[in-house]
Amino acid sequence: MQMSDERDIKADRATVWAALLSPEVLKECVPGAQEVTGTPEDGFDALVVQKVGPVKATFKGTVTLSNMVEMESLTLTGEGKGGAAGFAKGGANVRLEDSETGTRLIYEVEAKVGGKLAQLGSRIVDGFAKKMAEQFFSRFEEVLEGPKEEDDAPEAEKKGWLKRLIS
Repeated sequence: MQMSDERDIKADRATVWAALLSPEVLKECVPGAQEVTGTPEDGFDALVVQKVGPVKATFKGTVTLSNMVEMESLTLTGEGKGGAAGFAKGGANVRLEDSETGTRLIYEVEAKVGGKLAQLGSRIVDGFAKKMAEQFFSRFEEVLEGPKEEDDAPEAEKKGWLKRLIS
């Protein structure tokens, strides 16, 4: 399964870059992440619980960062083993560009599964992989910008928690 998309994030490139390298942000953004530890240099270890169709599994895996060009691009590569459920592998090539509102994040995602998960059929697996990628990047945007809903909350409370932390 392959897909690509882009998002305009209302934050400068340095902020978006720092968020991509943060285990706390990754834990917040990966759907089902229970734990993410490590460093960009050594890679991250992750524990993720997910349900794909009728199969629910706990995946233990690693995420490595490569092809890093500071504040411009990187590749995230992940692999997780879910015991009897099988395995999941995937990667995302991420590029950052300046945009009128902050930073444009462009990504290309590729995912593969094996074991019981592969037996579910490509329609279910591809749909799940697309949903996971969409949830990750939507959540990433929300962590940086704050929730989308427009209400009477003060501006400081609308900011994403990462932006509040570094402001």
